[in-house]
Amino acid sequence: MRKKNSKSLFGFLFFFGVLIGGALYLYNSLLFEREAPVITLQSNGFWNFKEPLKINISDISGIKSYKVILKSKDDDRPLKYEQFINPLDSVTIDVEPIRSAYTMKDDSVKIIIEAVDASKWNFLKGNSVSKEFELKIDKQRPQVSALGHSYKITKGGSALVIFKAEDDNLKDVYIDTNFGKQFKVQPFYKKGYYICLLAWPVTVSSFKATIIANDMAGNVTKSYVQLYLKEKSYNISKIKLSDKFLKGKIAELAAEFEETQGIENSLEQFKIINEDVRAKNEALIHDVTSKLSSNMISDFVVNKMYPLKNAQVVANFGDHRKYYYNGNYVSESYHLGLDLASNAMAEIKPQNGGTVVYSNFNGLYGNMPLIDHGLGLYTLYGHCSSVHINSGESIPTDFHVANTGKSGYAMGDHLHFGVLVQGIEVRPAEWMDKTWMKLNITNVIKNAKEIIDRS
Repeated sequence: MRKKNSKSLFGFLFFFGVLIGGALYLYNSLLFEREAPVITLQSNGFWNFKEPLKINISDISGIKSYKVILKSKDDDRPLKYEQFINPLDSVTIDVEPIRSAYTMKDDSVKIIIEAVDASKWNFLKGNSVSKEFELKIDKQRPQVSALGHSYKITKGGSALVIFKAEDDNLKDVYIDTNFGKQFKVQPFYKKGYYICLLAWPVTVSSFKATIIANDMAGNVTKSYVQLYLKEKSYNISKIKLSDKFLKGKIAELAAEFEETQGIENSLEQFKIINEDVRAKNEALIHDVTSKLSSNMISDFVVNKMYPLKNAQVVANFGDHRKYYYNGNYVSESYHLGLDLASNAMAEIKPQNGGTVVYSNFNGLYGNMPLIDHGLGLYTLYGHCSSVHINSGESIPTDFHVANTGKSGYAMGDHLHFGVLVQGIEVRPAEWMDKTWMKLNITNVIKNAKEIIDRS
């Protein structure tokens, strides 16, 4: 009798254990998962009723159905509904605004997104979720109007632009170009006004600049800057490489740079130095000089530049140098500064004060200080024998910053003088010309301020 009772108890416990185990298995299986679908709306809180809303819904058991509703002050309007025979793990939806949405006067609307998953939980009804997003409606594009700009821009040169950009939800303002460069703009004089120096790279055949203003809702305004384009031809130099030069200066430089370590061939050394090392050095210069303050300025005054007294020009800006050895092409580069020479180790004294943003050795440029003069305008002083300023210092006008020399890739004592606008090398000759500066910088600013004061 006891044996029979024991067997019955064992059978009952076994059955009960199987029942509990099965229940636990079902309870923890995906079939009965209890997590509600996850809904995300790609939005920053604004909508212009032009671009579609991008929505993503995901769930581990699959999406069974979803609904998108637009809720305004007056009514609720369905935007999209979909039901799936075969539930999807993730659904990405582009929801277009209804045709009448653009005539709505609401300052804001609510987007309600409802979704149900394929789980058997909740008595086979599945898990459901409803999520509400409030979006501010902005259908107006920013207003952009030009106040003044330089009459022309020369290939390799600079120009100034001043304009007004207005929008209650303004997000970003900049000047785009046809060669991929985006020039940052700086707040000017009064709220809503901006100023910017532009540059036309000597290596680019054409120039086009467009003011871009976009707001938080994605509305964009584009305004073309109507500059007269002046073409300019730059010298092309064919330079023969001598064995003396290759075994002398190039061998000396090759011993210094990591890029040429282990390279024995003189022509290969030269090619690496002229291309790879130069690109690395110029990348540093462009990075340092691409920065622009976001602080408002009320004026921009620059003195005529001539940092080396009684100097002669020994190499021009924009010279396209092509190198040959025994009649065969080897490499090429552009000379993006003005070489000035006077006495050995002559004093370098810029006519404009500013902030020292770099003061160190930079490969081919040797000992090289860089000075920020504001509005994205920088000056560079290469091949110095000694430097008397440190990064972070503010220096006054006519300060003795360095002495000329032949550090880096220089065959004789001289100053490589460079002028850059937001990371682009420009013609120093313009900034050494008082008349050019008056017509293209001083007068443009003066006239723009008069217009602003009258408005």
